[in-house]
Amino acid sequence: MKIVVAPDSFKGTNSSLKVAGLMEQGILRVFPKAQIVKVPVADGGEGTVEAVITAMNGNWRETAVNDPLGRGIMAQWGATEDFAVIEMAEASGLTLLKDNERNPLKTSSYGTGQLIEEALNRGYRKILIGLGGSATNDGGTGMARALGIRFFDAHGKEISDGGGNLRNLASINLQNLDPRIIETEITIASDVINPLLGDQGATATYSAQKGANSSMQKTLEEGLKNLADITEKKLSHTLRKIPGAGAAGGLGFGLMAFCGAHLSSGIDTVLDYINFDDIIVDADLIITGEGKIDGQSIFGKVPVGIAKRCKKRNLPLIAIVGDIVGSMDQIHQTGITAVMSTLNQAMPLKEALKKSSKMLIDGTERAMRLLKLGMDLQ
Repeated sequence: MKIVVAPDSFKGTNSSLKVAGLMEQGILRVFPKAQIVKVPVADGGEGTVEAVITAMNGNWRETAVNDPLGRGIMAQWGATEDFAVIEMAEASGLTLLKDNERNPLKTSSYGTGQLIEEALNRGYRKILIGLGGSATNDGGTGMARALGIRFFDAHGKEISDGGGNLRNLASINLQNLDPRIIETEITIASDVINPLLGDQGATATYSAQKGANSSMQKTLEEGLKNLADITEKKLSHTLRKIPGAGAAGGLGFGLMAFCGAHLSSGIDTVLDYINFDDIIVDADLIITGEGKIDGQSIFGKVPVGIAKRCKKRNLPLIAIVGDIVGSMDQIHQTGITAVMSTLNQAMPLKEALKKSSKMLIDGTERAMRLLKLGMDLQ
């Protein structure tokens, strides 16, 4: 029996690669002779680089960049023979900041631009960028600045980094944009479908978790609107309403506007890059998973993205998850055959996180025992 194990990371506990290994242990307790193929997966957020370079036998790279507040750090990215893969959170992510440092008026995506520049320096002209976990709300202007674009106020003075000064933006100079960008294919992997502005936009939806209060949100929204007005006038086309333009504090908008990037579904893009359809073609069972499955999981999350691929091929799919919230009716309709929680008793979140590895193994074993029972009855 061939079983493909393709989970997302369980945030706060284990990476997707580690989760796959733990699930494998649970499977072998019941099916010791099973052929197990481990395929760590991500939706454009945390774990995207690991998923792609693992599947493609790529390599890790490390580059000195600025963090969201301009401090020097080392950021990791990945490379295969043909393309580079970057997680913006490695350079511009929320986890790089202490709680009292979160301030989207000041945080910048400059470090992400530095990662793009490094990929260009190493000869890559095809780049995949995951946008999850941002600490910024600067519309991608920091990223663009790292690639040579300049942003000026009405007095001809360059505005400083961060989302707080975008409302003072008066002009954009593209003259020094790195010319290699024009010949580079940049694909954005994101599970976010928010536009740049409005009630569902970058500021309204995500800035609070990045440290913005209501007063700051007003400033940030005004800034992104001003950026969109000036940018779109200069480029002669509109990008602000495109689903995903609001991803990563508007970095989706910035990458499309200044780098000609193509924005696509995070999970589908990752699955295409790792040739997932070829991997599962002769599989008997697929197992996926994530930390929590709920009603929001149908909007581009890993288990449902995989379910769509399995449903087309009539392949059974089990999702093993940390927590189940709400009805699973819609989840089952996507193609997930069954859902199993790793929780075996009520416990505080802190305790569950501490025991997550053992519970993943045990939860997978329980799912396999039920599967074996069904096989025996048949």
